[in-house]
Amino acid sequence: MTRVEQLRDLETAKQVAALLEAENARLHQRLEALVAEVARLKGEDAQAHLQMELTQLKEQLALMQQQLFGASSEKRGDRPPKPPRARPQRGHGPKAQPELKVQEVLLPLDEADQVCGLCGSGLHAWEGQTEDCEEITVVERSFLLRRVKRQKYRCGQGCAPVTAPAPPRLIPGGRYSVDFAVHVALMKYGFHLPLARQERLYAREGLGVEAQTLWDPLEALARHLQKSYEALLAEVFTSPLIHADETHWYLLDKGPGTKWYAWTVASPDTVFHRIYPSRSGVTARTVLGDYAGVVLVDGYAAYQTATKSGADGPCPATLAFCWAHVRRKFFEAQNFAPACKEVLDLIGELYAVEADLPGWYALEGEERQAALAHRLAVRQQKSTPLTRRIREWAHAQRALPGSAFRKAIEYMLNLWCGLTVFLTQPQVPLDNNHVERQLRDMVIGRKNHYGSKSKRGTEVAALFYSLIETARLRGEDPGHYLRRAALAAIENPGTVTLPKAQS
Repeated sequence: MTRVEQLRDLETAKQVAALLEAENARLHQRLEALVAEVARLKGEDAQAHLQMELTQLKEQLALMQQQLFGASSEKRGDRPPKPPRARPQRGHGPKAQPELKVQEVLLPLDEADQVCGLCGSGLHAWEGQTEDCEEITVVERSFLLRRVKRQKYRCGQGCAPVTAPAPPRLIPGGRYSVDFAVHVALMKYGFHLPLARQERLYAREGLGVEAQTLWDPLEALARHLQKSYEALLAEVFTSPLIHADETHWYLLDKGPGTKWYAWTVASPDTVFHRIYPSRSGVTARTVLGDYAGVVLVDGYAAYQTATKSGADGPCPATLAFCWAHVRRKFFEAQNFAPACKEVLDLIGELYAVEADLPGWYALEGEERQAALAHRLAVRQQKSTPLTRRIREWAHAQRALPGSAFRKAIEYMLNLWCGLTVFLTQPQVPLDNNHVERQLRDMVIGRKNHYGSKSKRGTEVAALFYSLIETARLRGEDPGHYLRRAALAAIENPGTVTLPKAQS
């Protein structure tokens, strides 16, 4: 049977859609008859039971259509309009480009045109006077085959000859430089360009190289950076607060591939990814290790399992849960339950309180303590009453079992202890959006190159995503950082070099 996603002809697709719609209607009628029969046998009100089933199906259908065809934004349309500008904006003008090299080009008149059009006498250049404009252009990149000749020296007394030292090599006897390997790594893991596409791009620019050959310097570079990558986890765990999340990742070793999972822990300025074959509570326990601070997560049960007593003992971390996920549940349910507007407004007030609070992570010493004390005081004064109103509102609601509204309420109440950790822990933000932003590159990369072809490929991917994203968080250019760290490790194997935090 041909799958819908394999269809390319529009008319055929329309016919298949019509058949599916007719089949869907038939199944709805069959479901209605079966539900009525089940309710009759159980002695229940068949009409009420059927209505509940149909309501759930309509909600599921509406949510699926929203996910497939609707806007992904969760912004609400009831916000007050922005005040009009005092003066109309007349455009931004050309954007300054301080990082670009400047090339000055002087355009003279042709000799035949150097004649005055009024009197016929010759024209001469007016020194220092030009009419200027700017344009941004592109200079084609070029690859260079560099022949390194190490000068030899000999002693006049016949002693052993001396040769100039060799430059650092990525692979002993290898042909590709550290700079080349860094470029390939950035293209794949920083800008999501698979090796096969890089192969075609470089061929256009005069370099004949196969994708497998590109992998070799990439993997060698990862080996030199391994110790720096491992040191990132200790860096993350020095923070009193970390974020954790996971997303799927494909291992394309055999056949269509198997689904693995990229697990991420992140502090405000450091990211550490690992890719595992499981999404279980045991794996979550491995990811969190012996971290004893606060871990901000979504409602996925594996994290709760990891902090409960087990064969290996519980992880000592304290779980805090994400208000953005709670808000998303009510946002999705508001089309079926107008009462959601009230709780969405209350959650919006929580975020309004947070918008005026000072940051704390970039501060040190007494300044950090003062910022944390201020955050705690404001939350106790303003956020605590808001959370109390939200909980009272939730207990007062009545919703059909299995409905989106009921599920949203239960999701929030089941996580309530973790949702209120931020009231007593001033370093905890309201949501887990920070780590979701750090997973974005992996998701885009997965879409472009589908995953990894081997277990080693998953390790290399996790390493480069971690180092590149940490460098970006700290304000250092990822390319400069990878080159600096690799040269240090080649010079002294095992050297740990972390991205520098910009002051």
